[in-house]
Amino acid sequence: MTDEAPAVPFLRKRVGCIDALRGFDMFWIAGGEEIIHALHKVLPSPLTAGLNTQFQHVPWEGFHFYDLIFPLFLFVVGLVLPFSLSRRLEEGAHRRQLYGHLVRRLLVLLLLGYIYNGLFDFNLHTLRISGVLQRIAICYFLAALVVMKTGIRGQAWVAGGILVVYWLILKFVPVPGFGAGVITPEGDLVAYLDRLFLPRPYCCYFFGDNEGLLSTLPAVSTVLMGVLAGHWLRSKNSPRRKALGLALAGAASLLLALLWSYDFPIIKNIWTSSFVLFAGGWSLLLLALFYWIIDVRGFQRWSFFFKVIGMNAITIYLVDRFHLIAPITNIFLHGAMRFFGAAQPLIWACGVVMTMWLFLYFLYRQKIFLKV
Repeated sequence: MTDEAPAVPFLRKRVGCIDALRGFDMFWIAGGEEIIHALHKVLPSPLTAGLNTQFQHVPWEGFHFYDLIFPLFLFVVGLVLPFSLSRRLEEGAHRRQLYGHLVRRLLVLLLLGYIYNGLFDFNLHTLRISGVLQRIAICYFLAALVVMKTGIRGQAWVAGGILVVYWLILKFVPVPGFGAGVITPEGDLVAYLDRLFLPRPYCCYFFGDNEGLLSTLPAVSTVLMGVLAGHWLRSKNSPRRKALGLALAGAASLLLALLWSYDFPIIKNIWTSSFVLFAGGWSLLLLALFYWIIDVRGFQRWSFFFKVIGMNAITIYLVDRFHLIAPITNIFLHGAMRFFGAAQPLIWACGVVMTMWLFLYFLYRQKIFLKV
């Protein structure tokens, strides 16, 4: 589905940093991480080794930069809601039409998620039920319902309440053979429920799915953290105070996450409450930084590269899945690669990213944006 010119004015009404932040996030999925891996291959050193490690997921407990990519995207999904859904409610939009829009978006994202997972392979026994787009669909839908039904204070209570309830469930509900409060890959309640109700295959650990059933609940709080940040950006506070408030909220979230992690570790695979706060803290700090540079200080030109990516985020994700960019890159680089010697992995990774960006820039110039 493509929306042409009418989509652009709406995007321009948003705070300028939103598309840039989303684009920064999606850049790493669009090939940015491969540049880091290639850099380490070409120039091995303690510095590049450290960077390379940061672009690998932590197997279980802990946090690397690459563990921020998905929660940051969910955070931005929530960030936009006050500029779209809340604004429409304030302008008197018919609630039945808004509910219809939410249901349609839910269904389309779910369908795209199953297509991404191989629906048209027609091998249902290998079709993964969960997925990134499925989680985005469900979390967006549930968070949007909260926005429709409650005010800002209610949204904050729901976000915090979900995290506390999730912690209590994992702490006190026993798992057969393991007991209650066990937070191990094989013994936690989240993985047990996945094994009980969710058919394989799983991603990305053996005992459960990292976008599984119960762990979707705290992911809703990730979206709601973005919603609350969006309300703050829409407030009548001065731009400087908004940037400072985001930074302080981010620091407080990180501190609370670290304190909570002593009892409830930071684990992406089961989306623990401390993980939500830790990823949310970094998301708030990044938003504060982007907002300060782009919207407060007015330095916008550098962000155009990311904005082009951010305005077609779903496109990037689908194109990346079906490996459509590498063959095009090969047309232009296959003959020249032999001239680059040991630097070939880095040149190739950069070439893929630039091909992707030029494709998205073409869509941008044609005012074609994949929306659901």
